[in-house]
Amino acid sequence: MINFQHVTKFYAKELGQKSLAALADLSFTVHKGETLGLIGANGAGKSTSIRMLMDFIRPDQGTIQLFNYSPRTPQLRQKIGYLPETANFPANLTVLDLLLFTGATCNIPKVILKQRAQELLTLLDLWEVRRRPLRAYSKGMQQRANFAIALINDPELLILDEPMSGLDPMGRKKIIDLICQLKKAGKTILFCSHILEDVDRLVDAVLLLHKGKKLFYGKPDELAAQENKPSIAEAFVNRVKREGDHA
Repeated sequence: MINFQHVTKFYAKELGQKSLAALADLSFTVHKGETLGLIGANGAGKSTSIRMLMDFIRPDQGTIQLFNYSPRTPQLRQKIGYLPETANFPANLTVLDLLLFTGATCNIPKVILKQRAQELLTLLDLWEVRRRPLRAYSKGMQQRANFAIALINDPELLILDEPMSGLDPMGRKKIIDLICQLKKAGKTILFCSHILEDVDRLVDAVLLLHKGKKLFYGKPDELAAQENKPSIAEAFVNRVKREGDHA
């Protein structure tokens, strides 16, 4: 489903300075139906990995495959649901406008599209405000609207960048429950989050990145066991700190 093979990505620094490796020789695989959590401090390479999956940027070395194709293959867009960390909505549009537009670009029949839009907006508590301009939405409402847009095409693969960002406790629970439903439905999910308790609860495996390098890839309880810590959060801190001490 997702395959990174020896992927490296450099970002240019100031003139006269060496380029910075955002990712260094990264390899991992996500199989169909699995949920992978990307974890790491700011600048670890999580968003760079997601941006390459979406073909917003491309690797300098190595290869990436989605569904056994290059991410630059246009037909893949209909198989993917993407939720960016920050929603950038046209201020005067409504969430219903965006859902109908997104669904039309995925060639969803109008009858099915309208039904699915209503189901998603009802599920995410946005149906009653479906005709309110998005500029009037709170950050949490915008995040839930963005989640609806990511799901409108019933994607096989979900790529979620900080899906809990801006959500209050009730909104966070709703999204967690929704991700659990999607897992049960057999969806493949890759997401990054700073809320490690959510990662531990939701994923089959974690990929721990630090300064562009892979420090760990496996089950969350295996990371905790390796670091001799009772939780993934404590294991994460211990592993990253030890890496810093050895640097």
